[in-house]
Amino acid sequence: MSTNLSRRGFLSAAGIAGLTVAGLSSLTACGSGASVSKGGAKASAKLKLPTYVGAQTAPADLAGNASGLDATYLRYPKKLVRSVPKAPGDGSTITALTETFTTPAPAQGRNGYWQELNKRLGAKFDMTIVVDQGVDAYLTKFNAMMAGGDIPDLVWFPPNQGIQRVPELLDAKFHDLTPYLSGDAVKEYPNLANLPTTAWKTAVINGKIRGVTVAYGSMGQVYVVNEDYWKPVGGAEFSDAEDFLAKGKELLDAKRNKYVLEPAYVNHIGMFSQWFGAPSGWRLEGGKLTHAYETEEYQEALAFAVKVAKAGLFWPDPNLSTTMEKMAQGSLGAYVQSFPSFLVDVKTYDFPFGVIVPFAGKAGATPKYSLGYGSVGYTAISKKADKARVKMLLGVMDYLAAPFGTEERLFLDNGIEGTHWNRTPEGDIKLTAKGNAEAVTTAMPLAFLAAGPEYIYLPGKPDAARQIYGWQKELLAMSQSNPTSGHFSDTSTSKSASLTTAMSDVQKDIVAGRKPLSAFKEELRKWRSGGGDKMRAEFEASLAGK
Repeated sequence: MSTNLSRRGFLSAAGIAGLTVAGLSSLTACGSGASVSKGGAKASAKLKLPTYVGAQTAPADLAGNASGLDATYLRYPKKLVRSVPKAPGDGSTITALTETFTTPAPAQGRNGYWQELNKRLGAKFDMTIVVDQGVDAYLTKFNAMMAGGDIPDLVWFPPNQGIQRVPELLDAKFHDLTPYLSGDAVKEYPNLANLPTTAWKTAVINGKIRGVTVAYGSMGQVYVVNEDYWKPVGGAEFSDAEDFLAKGKELLDAKRNKYVLEPAYVNHIGMFSQWFGAPSGWRLEGGKLTHAYETEEYQEALAFAVKVAKAGLFWPDPNLSTTMEKMAQGSLGAYVQSFPSFLVDVKTYDFPFGVIVPFAGKAGATPKYSLGYGSVGYTAISKKADKARVKMLLGVMDYLAAPFGTEERLFLDNGIEGTHWNRTPEGDIKLTAKGNAEAVTTAMPLAFLAAGPEYIYLPGKPDAARQIYGWQKELLAMSQSNPTSGHFSDTSTSKSASLTTAMSDVQKDIVAGRKPLSAFKEELRKWRSGGGDKMRAEFEASLAGK
């Protein structure tokens, strides 16, 4: 995915996972015969995912690999590859529903980037772009379109573990893309074949490929610091959790409005849990699953977060909206960030960035780094399209998924040379005012429909790019994945979002001092009886291939 996605944008996108789908109560009357297919877990386990075929692009200065290490470019390559030989469109109008988390794009009629996009696609690409105004903005538009039947050709489905009754909606109103994308069939669309296998797993529902995955890189969240902030205590390196706490206390200066951590309590608990060796989502041992919430390691992290809060290290206003400004000013020492948005932050701000690589929280602990899911949802194709149109639309998304080092990606990220960007004497790409106004604002909603694999390129900051590549190597060396990724649970689809919200809320209350630590185990019992145990059984069956 293009690294123009903001931190707020990513978190908002992930937050949409709790949306419910309107209009499904009348699906049985629409003649589709749609229903949730039982045995979805077994079908998903047997599905043949798209065959991975790496694209031939301009070589990176620092090579990536299949383990998640991102290809890194110290300068923008001069010799680019053309990955799509001809315009994929058929001259028709293509409609799409997507979202933006930045300044709204200028209307198509006065947007030179958008007009050029139409030429290169060979179609009139009409996007309905929902401007983020909180979670309900996309939810409201999405539900209205689903209920009214006014469904665009392409619809972005945000991370969907909590979207209720999605299998029914997909069966009723969207194509099963398995025949077009499963196995070697994807080779007809080389840029889609270049997307990581991990990302494709998140587009599978009930054993069918229900959309084109929106690749987002495999790195998870990172613990980001301002290195200057930590210099008085010898830098952001720690022997254990208590050392972290002691150094934080030493740097805390409430009288000068100087705090150590942003107030995103649950994100910090997630970071602390990696120090103690908690699993990523679930731990799989002997065919049996244990959720992170149930582990001693995660509960130790929660108890440590309470100590951190009692010491006053968190910013006192839980609704802080100026985290990056506080970091740049040296008024805040660390925050938790998604990896792609971390790259955006490094491009945008000039303070010395650092990353806390997980360390042993106590003697005997084995620190871990939790990888992400590799995508931010998928894009489905409306059943209104016939077979020829489906193939054309997949060709359009193949264009949108062009990787870095191609002519297509240069245009998609930056626009037209001389209008939206120019080359610097050092060979970097520098956006013009028009580029920021048109290319950046239009590229973001495009990136939620389809995107190429993650990459690292920081214009004018080659040393930072090299340093981040090194941090990636360290993190990947201790990485872990959620063992249920790519497996399906009907209960998880319908209940995961509400259960996770309840668990997050109790953790916030505990860290803020509104509830005792014992409240966590009480909520955990509700989590188990409310769906957690059923999720466990369904995932275990899927993992066993039943």
